[in-house]
Formats: sequence, structure tokens, C-alpha cells
Amino acid sequence: MNRVILVIVSMLISASTFAQIDGNYNYTIGIKGYNIVQLPKILQQTNTDDYTTMWLNSGMIKLNDNQIAFRIGGHYYYKRNLTFDNQCETCETAKGNLSDFSIKVGFEKNFNYSVIQPYFGFDIGFRATNFKGDLLAKSSSTPNVSYAANSSKNGATFSPVLGIKVNALKNLSFFAESTMDFFYAYERQETVLNDATNTRTFAKYNKLETLLNPVSVGIQFHLVGKN
Repeated sequence: MNRVILVIVSMLISASTFAQIDGNYNYTIGIKGYNIVQLPKILQQTNTDDYTTMWLNSGMIKLNDNQIAFRIGGHYYYKRNLTFDNQCETCETAKGNLSDFSIKVGFEKNFNYSVIQPYFGFDIGFRATNFKGDLLAKSSSTPNVSYAANSSKNGATFSPVLGIKVNALKNLSFFAESTMDFFYAYERQETVLNDATNTRTFAKYNKLETLLNPVSVGIQFHLVGKN
């Protein structure tokens, strides 16, 4: 019985010692391998509740200070041949290329030093979303009416973060987190009608969007041990 108790105590002490790894390293490099995100609305897009899957498109660097880490991160996403309904399901079809870029700075706070570490945080940053393509009318009363469209959306993001880390090895951990982006942006929309005069129209907006990013999964490498 005494031996069993001794083994259990030894395991707990070992686990506690191993769990200090984030507090013993100055820097962390993280790579997000898999993301499910909600992208900003494009033009008068109807299916704005759809989610997009991204692979190996973002990363971060963290400066560790005990249970608090200051983080700098960003992502870049580019998709060709994006197609969606514009204005309504029977109004227009939009086809083109989309790019989405962001950079953020913030912090995260661990709840404990165990092998499994829940954490929360907050990021602020800049985001730019651009779409360039064509709009084609669906209505039979306006056949072959098409536009060239160019939309840009640039602004600030405010993002609460909730996540969990699993310290698999001394210098290695896996993490999963969820964020909600409050995106306040200046948007500029330009369309050019494909007619004899190339009729051009402009529209400008200031908008606030709430974008949910339910899952991001990645890996972190802890570097430069503290003396």
C-alpha cells in the first residue's frame, strides 16, 4: 500500500514539474494548421453565415512571462473562383477572386500550469479583405447584363480568445482556440457595367461585423529556456 502511495505521489510531482514548461521558456512559435472561420461579407452577399476551412495559413509568435504571454499573429488567405449569390438568390451571381489578410497583437493568460492548460486572451489588429470579379444578372428580364466588381474592406478588429493547450512534450504543445472578431471597416465598392459607355458606380460604407471563428487547431514550439 505504501509503495502504491509513493508511486502516485512521484507521478504527481513529475507531472507538476513537467507542467512548468511554459513558464520556463521565453518564446513560443505557433502554427495554425486547421481553421474554420467566418469571412467578412462581400458586396451584398446573401450566404454570410457560411464558414470557410483554411489550412496552414496563419501563425504567431509569443513572448512568455510566467502565466501571461504577449502574442503577435496573422493570417493570409487567397481563394480563386469564389462564387456566391449577390443581393438575393435570384438576383445576381458573383464570380471572382478573394483575398483576406490580418495581423493582430494581444495577450493570453493561462489558468494553471498543468499538462492541460485552459487560457483566455484578447487581440486587436488590422484586417483587409478584397474581392475582384464579375456580377451576372439571373433574371430573365435582364439577360446578359453583367458588371465588373471590385470591393475592398479595411479596418480594425477586436477579438476575445478562449482556448486550451496540451503540453505533449517539454518543448512542444498542441492548442485549440475559438475567437470572435468584431470587425469595424471602411468599405469601398466599385462596379463597371459592361455596356457601350462602361457606366461606373461607387459606394462607400462604414460597417461593424461580428465574425465567429469557432475552431483553430495548431502546434506550438517553446524556445530559449530561462536561466
